[in-house]
Amino acid sequence: MIAADSLIFTPDDVDLARSPLAGRVPLATYVLGAFNPGLARLPNGNLLMMVRVAEALRTPVRDGHIHAIRWGDGGYHVDAWPLDQVDMSDPRSFAVRRQGWRVLGLTSLSWLLPVELTPDGQAIVAIHYDRAIAPVASYQCYGIEDARISQIGDHYWMTACAVSPERHSTILYTSLNGLDWRLQGMVLDHQNKDMLIFQGLIDGQYWAQTRPLGDLYFAYPPGSPWRAGPSINLSTSPDALHWRPSAEPGIRPLEGVEPGIARIGGGAPPIRTPEGWLSLWHGVEPNGGVGIYRTYWSLLDAMNPARVIATGKAPVLQASPLLTAPIAHLVYLHDIVFTTGIVDDGNAWIVASGEGDLACRITRIGKGELA
Repeated sequence: MIAADSLIFTPDDVDLARSPLAGRVPLATYVLGAFNPGLARLPNGNLLMMVRVAEALRTPVRDGHIHAIRWGDGGYHVDAWPLDQVDMSDPRSFAVRRQGWRVLGLTSLSWLLPVELTPDGQAIVAIHYDRAIAPVASYQCYGIEDARISQIGDHYWMTACAVSPERHSTILYTSLNGLDWRLQGMVLDHQNKDMLIFQGLIDGQYWAQTRPLGDLYFAYPPGSPWRAGPSINLSTSPDALHWRPSAEPGIRPLEGVEPGIARIGGGAPPIRTPEGWLSLWHGVEPNGGVGIYRTYWSLLDAMNPARVIATGKAPVLQASPLLTAPIAHLVYLHDIVFTTGIVDDGNAWIVASGEGDLACRITRIGKGELA
């Protein structure tokens, strides 16, 4: 059962005077969201959330243009697009028209903020602005998004999405203490999102879940148990830097099961249990807008993660309007919970999620509930 469930960190908790952008952007900014946190246990026993802070211009539309922040050449710049050339129906992005294919701009630039919590995840201990992670390379010029942290032995591995016109890629950071991180560069190329490194080795190899994006999928034959569309794939590596796709597919949508789910993707890095690897992933149901995001679980074979042992029939987590009610004035999206972290806490799992693309949610789930 869910023993504890709360919002632990919200946009109101971010001090923009200590932001990496402070004093470097010529216009006023605000926090659109502080959400989708990676999660790990520090050597001192406390928890670390690596929070995605989406910092946006307070007044993006003026003088007949929409404006957005970009990092480049060691500083931050504000670019402008004529309003008649964009579609602004999504508050998180705008579509640039007449490109021949889908081209987006972002209404915010994201950076990563380490937030230290008590061992049970119920209170904030420290906010480490001095260790914030901001863009430093051209392939990060529109921001760094959605950190996932895996702890393997005494090493921490953190993947994140880097956004730029060059490519939409996965980048890797490493750390020995969970607070001081070193950028290792890109590890997956264009439009491969939600890379989750398994929290342990299999026969000396690193494994990861990946989710390539695309707008074309080939049909399974009639009568197949599988449904074509976005799926969670697998890759292996000898060093966590050089990855090779697995020939065996990972988690795929089942025909006739949860038919409302239009696409799936990785959530928290798979974690080892006595029965196999516990994988929390997200399923998205169309609703005429961004979609309804829910968290589901699967159990993967300990030695061959391509073999799915079991999958829960009901969502583990759904969006909770009661949690966001105290910050209702900040809400701009509904029906979204996006799980991004998990740690072992004895007889329970502590799960970190982004709630409504707005705030950080910490949920304590009894281990017997995911069976």
